[in-house]
Amino acid sequence: MTDKDLRQCIIDELDFEPSVNAAHVGVAVENGVVTLSGHVVSYVEKLAAEAATRRVKGVRGIAEDIRVRYPSDKKTADDEITKRALDILRWSIGMPDEGIQVTVQDGVVTLGGQVDWQYQKIAAADAVRSLSGIVHVINNITISPRVQPLEIRHKIEEALKRHIIEAQHVHVMVLDGGKIALQGDVHHLFEREEAERVAWSMPGVMAVDNQLMVI
Repeated sequence: MTDKDLRQCIIDELDFEPSVNAAHVGVAVENGVVTLSGHVVSYVEKLAAEAATRRVKGVRGIAEDIRVRYPSDKKTADDEITKRALDILRWSIGMPDEGIQVTVQDGVVTLGGQVDWQYQKIAAADAVRSLSGIVHVINNITISPRVQPLEIRHKIEEALKRHIIEAQHVHVMVLDGGKIALQGDVHHLFEREEAERVAWSMPGVMAVDNQLMVI
């Protein structure tokens, strides 16, 4: 697929996505790497535009430069965003009662603290993204170290077989300090991201070095 054809496919997918006003999103493609620009009216719409782009076959990478522009009458004070974020985290199932800190400056939410699992770190960010007034979320939550399972590599490889196509091309390396390295190649960006998600789902994983190439 040429860059011109890929660009048109992405534009069509953005038009198809009901939560995105595609008229305000610019698309450029070079060697399969997509650059998104323009502006949207919420952080959720920004994420939806990125997700729609990732769904398109042939996308090898995304450089995102979309800005969130809230109407002046819909801006929310940082202290109010902080309170709402803390409330929604407290109400979320599976979140620790203590341990997650929230700071907000000019609509940018920074999450800190420590949790036991990677899914909790992701869920914390997901929980606050829909709040009004947010323009960006920085997730600095760390994961508590755990003992590595003896068969962690085998479990990841078996999970990859269940989740992505041609998982035999993905090589899993378990390194010191709870770090996982993924090497090899896949055919689609979503497969690369799914492989990383699978690696993060194992208990004790502290970092994932995703070296997979999209070919």
